Amino acid sequence: MTDHPSLQDQLSGRQIAVAPGVYDAFGAVLAEQAGFQSVYLSGASIAYTRFGRPDIGLVSMTEVAQTLSVISERSDIRTIVDADTGFGNALNVMRTVRLFESAGATAIQLEDQTLPKRCGHLEGKTLVRTAEMVGKIKAALDARRSAQTLIIARTDGIAVEGFDAALDRAEQYAQAGADMLFIEAPQTLEQMQTMVKRFGSKLPLMANMVEGGKTPQKTAQELKGIGFSLAIFPGGMVRAIAKTMQQYLSSLKANGSNLPFHDQMLNFDELNTLLGTQDMLALGANYDAVNFEDKDD
Repeated sequence: MTDHPSLQDQLSGRQIAVAPGVYDAFGAVLAEQAGFQSVYLSGASIAYTRFGRPDIGLVSMTEVAQTLSVISERSDIRTIVDADTGFGNALNVMRTVRLFESAGATAIQLEDQTLPKRCGHLEGKTLVRTAEMVGKIKAALDARRSAQTLIIARTDGIAVEGFDAALDRAEQYAQAGADMLFIEAPQTLEQMQTMVKRFGSKLPLMANMVEGGKTPQKTAQELKGIGFSLAIFPGGMVRAIAKTMQQYLSSLKANGSNLPFHDQMLNFDELNTLLGTQDMLALGANYDAVNFEDKDD
């Protein structure tokens, strides 16, 4: 395992924090091996991969917690967790925060949509009242055991109430004590710049890069230049894997063999190297019974 700086250190550093979206421990391991210090556990990606369903509020609190727990058992990478609406009212939020924090969350993101929620880049969203979301944020802050566990407040107000109203919501969420703001789905560079001008000196801002979504696509360095502290790419890995799987299955169907696709795959030994199989077997051998048998028997 590799030691990583705290997320707070990343957010206050000279470089923007970049978190690829993951949905299982395998993705977290790959991200860590690629040199990332944080990942974003995406509820949408869990829905896509585990259930083959869209991001329309079908994933439960316990299913996210189970996934987070497996990631934390396998990797020390910092995990920012998509907690949707907190899965209910303020009391549900408190339970969600405690469960996710115990399972290893570095930061927990809560949003102001109603149940069932849906992807921030889909149409037809509805919101809870601002005051209700303020109560949820305060409940989350009271529930966390450590101030090192960050609470991220997300508003989907741009699509529902308009840009100015979304900023007003974000202002209330900042005043409620949120550690970071996530104003979802700005549609222009000018909107992104306005968000930073209003809030950037108060607390960190998160940007969400969705391929084909409503927000202009920017590189991490471009986002840093605008004034964002954290960039997430929540569905990128799923989209990349989905296309690769389509190509693989098409090749297997056409050829009846993996040989034509072999240069785009890891072989058996390469996969086991990635997973650290030999290291695990060696570790297990230290506890074999032969090491503890009474030699006089």
